Amino acid sequence: MPITITTDLLNKVYPLLSYLVYWLKKEDRHSLQSPFLFSTYQNLISFIKARKREDLDIEDFRNQLLSSKEIIVVEDYGAGSKNVNTPKRRVAEITKYSTSNRKFAQLYQYFAALTPAETVLELGTCTGISSRYLSRVTKGQLYTFEGSKEIARVAFPIRGYENLNAIVGDLNLTLPKTLATLDTVDFALIDATHTYENTLSYLKQILPKTNTKSIIAIGDIHWSRQMERAWKEIKNMPEIRLSLDFYECGIVFFDYPGDKADYILDF
Repeated sequence: MPITITTDLLNKVYPLLSYLVYWLKKEDRHSLQSPFLFSTYQNLISFIKARKREDLDIEDFRNQLLSSKEIIVVEDYGAGSKNVNTPKRRVAEITKYSTSNRKFAQLYQYFAALTPAETVLELGTCTGISSRYLSRVTKGQLYTFEGSKEIARVAFPIRGYENLNAIVGDLNLTLPKTLATLDTVDFALIDATHTYENTLSYLKQILPKTNTKSIIAIGDIHWSRQMERAWKEIKNMPEIRLSLDFYECGIVFFDYPGDKADYILDF
């Protein structure tokens, strides 16, 4: 009897296949020849170790959401969720499946902290976990964008994050309006909609605002064929001098003391 592979099944299996390719190609820090890259990678590991006891209140907030019984109606402007792809979703499931874990939230913190961090963008607030982490290292203002009003309500308001500006609505409308008011963008996390067209569109809108010290993170680069295609095109952009693949995300630099390079790193 022939086995029928549905599109839905292929979408769910695809990240596993991508991870196998990543696992076979990844490099550890001892194989890195570039002094800049070796130092950057080593400092990332040291940064996470040094912050072992930091930001634990954010993890307390995550645990509160994971134990929540609340069900909300979600406005979804993107590719949706592979695990909970219905308008009515549990806050606990949104938090479980759609937020970055502590290690990657700290990775975003680290790369944001390598920049001047005066102007930081987060495209895709979700329940506000990464927003809180990024706020702690942002020296100026953090602008976080969320499409769903109900998800934004769960994430905010919050106290003690005065530099955090929540912008709610269709990102195709809110992002250009916000960028028009900014002179530069030091760090941006693009983790919204997860479609090829929108991911490239968001990046291209942000590019004119970047500077040589800017760093951009792209979330879920192996989430689907679309996202892998977007990541490949991003790496090949002439503005990008260095790209780092951590499987869960990609990091791109606009200034690198060497030839244009691409690395797949163990993390």
